[in-house]
Amino acid sequence: MYTKKIFTVPQLAKWTRYETIAFFIIIIAWVSGYYFFNLTWMKIPWTPLALIGTAVAFVIGFQNNSAYGRIWEARKIWGGIVNTSRTLGMFLQDMISNEYAKNPVSDEQLKSEIKKLTYRHIAWITALRHTMRLPKPWETTAKHKTNQEFSLRPPEFDSSIGDDIKSHISKTDFDYVMAKGNKSTALLYLQSHHLKKLKEEGVLWEFSFLELEAILQELFTLQGQSERIKNFPYPRQFATLNHFFMWIFVLLLPLALVPQFAEIGVELEDTYPLIGNLFVWLTIPFYVIVAWVFHTMERIGRTGENPFEGTANDVPISTIARGIEIDMLQNLGESDDKIPIQFPEQYNTQF
Repeated sequence: MYTKKIFTVPQLAKWTRYETIAFFIIIIAWVSGYYFFNLTWMKIPWTPLALIGTAVAFVIGFQNNSAYGRIWEARKIWGGIVNTSRTLGMFLQDMISNEYAKNPVSDEQLKSEIKKLTYRHIAWITALRHTMRLPKPWETTAKHKTNQEFSLRPPEFDSSIGDDIKSHISKTDFDYVMAKGNKSTALLYLQSHHLKKLKEEGVLWEFSFLELEAILQELFTLQGQSERIKNFPYPRQFATLNHFFMWIFVLLLPLALVPQFAEIGVELEDTYPLIGNLFVWLTIPFYVIVAWVFHTMERIGRTGENPFEGTANDVPISTIARGIEIDMLQNLGESDDKIPIQFPEQYNTQF
């Protein structure tokens, strides 16, 4: 139901074009020096470079696996929020009743209590997605020039928590929530207080109260898991050193690659003089391909480290939260004019 944009080959090439240009400049400079100035002494054996390349490949693989694990865990957490929210909506409508009430209240009052609890839950989801979009010092992927070209912005960047939850809760609740540091937690506290009040009034059976409290406990767990991913980054020592190691390998690669192609060219000169003389220039495309693969895989890992940062490859928590809101309001029986539309896709990308 919730998908992210898939890069096509032209888009991927455009995404990495600045680094690709840098690779062309590096290798053209090396080949030119080797060819025009006969710098044959500038070379290293393949063995140490192969060891470095193997180590870099392992570290990049570890980073990509870890980044994918963070993305997949975040997606499972928000999938759990979807399921638990639907369960909560169903329980609220079926458990708040006069069945065990000593002093029954009107159906209108029952519907009012259900509506308050439902809207407060929507406010919780809204506050949580806003919290997940707050920038962290280590979230720098979105600042890259090629990640800003399409002006892709999640909706949370154009509104505030206060503006988005104000219409869902009372003025008293709003003032209480906005005074707290963790607004999502404050909303769940209000939910628990409200359920306790309904139990004391008799419109919520004690067993039903315990079931609903268990739902709130599950929401606290899911919120905490989401906050854990947001607030604890992929370890910087791995991310930073991996980036440096990749560039060390890329910069050393011409020292082994250019002499290798030059030697092949010498072997061909007796049979194919022109081809043998120019064969060293074939280093350029092969070097660019190898360097591009290593760099792109490393950059993909960096892009996936923070699944709530607000880039095109994140978990689409805005779309997920709005989908929950639409489902709950429709099942609450609200009119179409009170049900918001889903956030639009941008360049086939959901946020």
